[in-house]
Amino acid sequence: MQVLLPAGWPRPRGYANGVAASGRQVFIAGMIGWDARGLFHSDDFAAQARQALQHIVAVLAEAGGKPEHIVRMTWYVTDKREYLAAGRAVGQAYREVIGSYNAAMSAVEVKALMEDRAKVEIEATAVIPLV
Repeated sequence: MQVLLPAGWPRPRGYANGVAASGRQVFIAGMIGWDARGLFHSDDFAAQARQALQHIVAVLAEAGGKPEHIVRMTWYVTDKREYLAAGRAVGQAYREVIGSYNAAMSAVEVKALMEDRAKVEIEATAVIPLV
């Protein structure tokens, strides 16, 4: 995988401008902050983000992948201000669950998610190197 950061551009905080990779592609549906039984344990933004990231890692593992194979994420958040206010805790959760910031990312504020208690939904794309 090659992180793409054009010369002279400021280093993005928490993501890469782009990623080039080759291998087996894995597309992970939007994950939210409930448990494996579909129950929410928290309405805290960072806690829900952590749970969604853990789901992404679990789905990726089913394909034989690891967090470092994630090349792209799209975060859908219901409240931009809440997302920004939780930035430090979300960053900590990301580092603990995923690791380094090497994915190309987008974050989009949406009016609502399909599950009323969900505050964040995260989609991911991974590329697992062919051995």
